[in-house]
Amino acid sequence: MAVNARLENPAPLDYTTPSFPSLYWPYKAEPGEAQYLYFAYDIWRYTLLWTVLLFAFFHLIVAAWAVIMQIGKTKHAWKYVWIIPLFYGLLSGIEAVLAGSITGLILGAVYNAGYFKMSTWIPFVWALINVLIVILSSFSIQGGL
Repeated sequence: MAVNARLENPAPLDYTTPSFPSLYWPYKAEPGEAQYLYFAYDIWRYTLLWTVLLFAFFHLIVAAWAVIMQIGKTKHAWKYVWIIPLFYGLLSGIEAVLAGSITGLILGAVYNAGYFKMSTWIPFVWALINVLIVILSSFSIQGGL
């Protein structure tokens, strides 16, 4: 007879999923102030939400800059310039859902496989990493060898 050593639920008995965003100041945090995620669904959800928020924020800044650059060119730019924020918003939504879902699912699988608890800061940091990857990939890198 084989014994199944896998835990069904690694979370504490009184665990409830923290409300979004549940960020706390980690330096000299009071006991019980830290918030943790235990389930893959919660990890995925937090990562997805942070990614959508950060992608929307950064894409709207770029869209605003593009609108400002187009307005000064001609008087007829107002007819078409409203398309820029819509396009950037749609693009950021698609990118954020894909990047946030993939990253969140991988994080959830890794943390659940090791029975680790995840700080609520980790999804925020990974969403920021996703945004920085998009920013870095927007530059053309030309080698001068």
